[in-house]
Amino acid sequence: MRGIEPNPKGIENRSPLKKNAASLRLWHWLSALVICGSLITVLINSTLLDRGNSGLVKQELVQAGAQVDDQQARAVIHGMEDQVWGIHTYFGYTLAALLVFRIISELFQDKNQRLFNKLKTAYQNYIVKPKERRLARHELLTKALYLAYYFLLTLMVITGICIAFDKELGISKSLSHQLKEIHGFIMYLIIAFIIVHIFGVFLAERKEGKGIVSDMINGG
Repeated sequence: MRGIEPNPKGIENRSPLKKNAASLRLWHWLSALVICGSLITVLINSTLLDRGNSGLVKQELVQAGAQVDDQQARAVIHGMEDQVWGIHTYFGYTLAALLVFRIISELFQDKNQRLFNKLKTAYQNYIVKPKERRLARHELLTKALYLAYYFLLTLMVITGICIAFDKELGISKSLSHQLKEIHGFIMYLIIAFIIVHIFGVFLAERKEGKGIVSDMINGG
């Protein structure tokens, strides 16, 4: 009679920890969609619905048989612009919810998958492994850039909420205008990060980080 082979369920039999947690991957792709949608609304309002296009709107309406003056044409542009900004605001709410989700999920992730622990590990490797300093420096810089991105994203969400609820929060028009300027400037910094991120992923796929995109899809 064959003996029953033991089937231990110890640590060695557990499935290996993925590089990227499911919550991180979900947040990454949803955030990418939301940010792209938000940037598209900004692009539409800064090009198609720019106040300078009121003359074109007036011309088209006159050709259609309507009696329209410059002020009415500008009102049409302004109304359409407000509609697009409304969509932009909803994208902002979604981004704020995703940021809260990211913060909460970070607290419940395995400690080896947490950003600060990865940053600490990268720093330690940079200090104690001089032979691998180039690779460690790259890893440290990458994690520091991610941390800076989260900081910018937090500022973007905070300023956006303050702008959306300026009356409820008692924010003056002058301060609200300054917040809009800061909000817009942060947007350019985030665009710069996205460009650097995509370029870095492209280089990594060609070198030692091959498979980084698929890792962000299936976990690695």
